[in-house]
Amino acid sequence: MKWHKVAEVDSLKEGRVRSVVINNKTIALTKYKNKYGALDNACPHQGGPLSEGSIEKGYLRCPWHGWDFCPHSGKSPGSHDDGIDTYPVEERKDGIYIQLKDKPEHKKTISDLMVETLSNWGIDTVFGMVGHSNLGFASALELQEKNKKIKFFGIRHEGAAAFACSGYAKTINKPAACFTIAGPGATNLLTGLWDAKVDRAPVLALTGQVNTQVLGPGAFQEIDLLSAFDAVSTFSQTVLNSSNQVELVNLAVKNAILKRDVSHLILPDEVQTLEAKENQKAGSPKGRLPNMKIAPATESLNAAIETIKKSKRPLIIVGYGARNFMTDIIKYAETLNAAVITTFKAKGQISDTHPLAGGVLGRSGTPVASWLMNESDLLIVLGSSFSNHTGITAKKTIVQVDFDPMQIGKFHPVDIPVLGDIGVVVKSLTKVTESKNVDVKKEVSERWDIWKAEKASRAKDDRKKGVASAALFKTLQEKIPEDAVIPVDVGNNAYSFGRYFECKKQTILMSGYLGSIGFAFPAAMGAWAAVKGKRKVVSISGDGGFGQYMNELTTAVKYKMNITHILLNNSELGKISKEQLAGEWNVWQTSLHNPNFAKYAENCGALGIQVNNINELDSALEKALKYTQGPSLIEVITDSKLI
Repeated sequence: MKWHKVAEVDSLKEGRVRSVVINNKTIALTKYKNKYGALDNACPHQGGPLSEGSIEKGYLRCPWHGWDFCPHSGKSPGSHDDGIDTYPVEERKDGIYIQLKDKPEHKKTISDLMVETLSNWGIDTVFGMVGHSNLGFASALELQEKNKKIKFFGIRHEGAAAFACSGYAKTINKPAACFTIAGPGATNLLTGLWDAKVDRAPVLALTGQVNTQVLGPGAFQEIDLLSAFDAVSTFSQTVLNSSNQVELVNLAVKNAILKRDVSHLILPDEVQTLEAKENQKAGSPKGRLPNMKIAPATESLNAAIETIKKSKRPLIIVGYGARNFMTDIIKYAETLNAAVITTFKAKGQISDTHPLAGGVLGRSGTPVASWLMNESDLLIVLGSSFSNHTGITAKKTIVQVDFDPMQIGKFHPVDIPVLGDIGVVVKSLTKVTESKNVDVKKEVSERWDIWKAEKASRAKDDRKKGVASAALFKTLQEKIPEDAVIPVDVGNNAYSFGRYFECKKQTILMSGYLGSIGFAFPAAMGAWAAVKGKRKVVSISGDGGFGQYMNELTTAVKYKMNITHILLNNSELGKISKEQLAGEWNVWQTSLHNPNFAKYAENCGALGIQVNNINELDSALEKALKYTQGPSLIEVITDSKLI
């Protein structure tokens, strides 16, 4: 038993009550008839906070339902029960003291074991929001953060947590976790989780839930989370008292990693605080993960080899699914003497400075890539699902390689479907295919010269209504570090980025299949957490996209995230205006009323710079990229017509 000073003498007025906290225990400190009392703060009815009540006619009244208790003894004048616990209290010369038992030693809980299991599987980053239906699990996360096993980032909106996890996974190909309360906290995750799912980014969602004994009738914030997450998750389970809780965590993370998908665990409130059994241990990936380097069927591989040997102008098209095999793919391209172009989502997977690189194919692409495809007689497609935005022609002979059988021939038949690990297949092809007798490098260089001249011409366009996209991305290309991670939003900013920005060694992150506005900045937070200061993170968005999650700038400030955000402000949802015009509709409801984003950034505690003409951009970028105290934002006033 120890005495704890909780207040100064005369700091509590007569007839008042307030809360004090000792060893995490909240106590209602009262003063009535010049005498102090110390009562357990929780009303025995439904846990109402007595410290928020008032002393009326000699009794402390619970603010929730009006139960009364003596402010000194804790006894109830009615028949509620025997009253509430009280604690010895003394008024001394130097203050008010309460006597309390020592804080009991922490007993390991089910949540502790589950979080230890997450850590053992390599999950070291959690984005989320702590709330009333996840507090037991939050306490376990706190313990692991103190042990420096997990880093928790408290966000302002749960949707940003899911996008941050998607950005994290897209950066380093491993899962992070997003963490929310029941009800609206959980449902706010869905858009970001869908982004991760359709782009094959492994993510773990951890959602609180109301007590299992009140499930069904419709308790406060009760939602059928199994049904809500059924379509977006490859694995979704409720952790019950009778469950093998650790094994559920093992399975959840295993599913996320191997299927490159979303896994989901529902954590009922009362289960989170269950005491772990003496012989229970945390799980781990030991013996749980197979080698995924699966070779293709001999028949399929031989068919691909024969087809490639017969071709005269093969072209390699790289999709996002090939991102982990680019060293082998580039080596194969050099052996075969074939050009390499990418889908938009795979932009940057081969440097645009490589003599065989032809840039991006499709709506956000370069005429270099489209010319190379049109001139080819064979397409070797690696890790691409043939999205209609990419525009891979079905009129050419196609060899398609993918690890996922559902991606092969997804939209139309292909000539040679090859199922297997892309790295294994490419290494096999490298051994047996010979160089083609076409001066591809010269052709690629000539096509780039034509396109670069066109870009330089467009960069000079100036209608005096803002910076032209060609000029903006020319400067960004020169200034952004060549190994930076660049999350890009959707809209005209993304189309212009794909068209004008030439990548070196940068990693590009996009909301690929989902195409969700608002992706860039929260994904940048995830990327920043993933690279741990080893690479610069520069995100790019329009004003419409940044407006979705602009409150997360305060999150970046709180955790000193060294992110530079480039904001293209044209006061318009420009891509939608463009689509309305293309469909011969009126341009309607696409204008935006914006704040001064640079001043907003300063108000949040970040560095904010506004750029009104291209001559100001160089110095603004140099200042922002050198800023190390936290995030920086460059607001560029752009011309919506010069994209």
